Amino acid sequence: MVTWQDFEQQAPDLAPAVRARFEAHKHHVLATLRKGGSPRVSGTEVQFIGAELTVGSMFGAVKAVDLKRDGRYALHSHPGDETMVDGDAKISGVAVELTDELELAAYESELPQPQPGPYHAFRLGLTEVVLTTVDGDRLVIRSWRPGEEVRTTIRT
Repeated sequence: MVTWQDFEQQAPDLAPAVRARFEAHKHHVLATLRKGGSPRVSGTEVQFIGAELTVGSMFGAVKAVDLKRDGRYALHSHPGDETMVDGDAKISGVAVELTDELELAAYESELPQPQPGPYHAFRLGLTEVVLTTVDGDRLVIRSWRPGEEVRTTIRT
């Protein structure tokens, strides 16, 4: 599984800008797959913990049930205001639930506040990262996939 740290090492110019988009706001949009294969979107928060990008969920929440059954996800950063001055970030990949006691303890120790009651926590493996920005009248799309160079596409 490709971690956030792997992405930082392979795309050192892109990773900080993408991380900034996810740290600029608390709430983001997570897309998962329902049992029948149709998409489900849910609000979520993310945490950067060590080498990992993670997401937590209330115990038994439908997004957690979706991810436990099929870990494929897409994550869209909160775009901020209409200017999109710092861009619009999207990440896709495969989520893996943290179940090991030591992993969960490490996860909890890095959280800004304790988690009440039972919960689900997932590490997010990365298969694609995209940052779209506006530069004058140009749309600048920077994308990365594991093992590839960052690709830039400009649309006018």
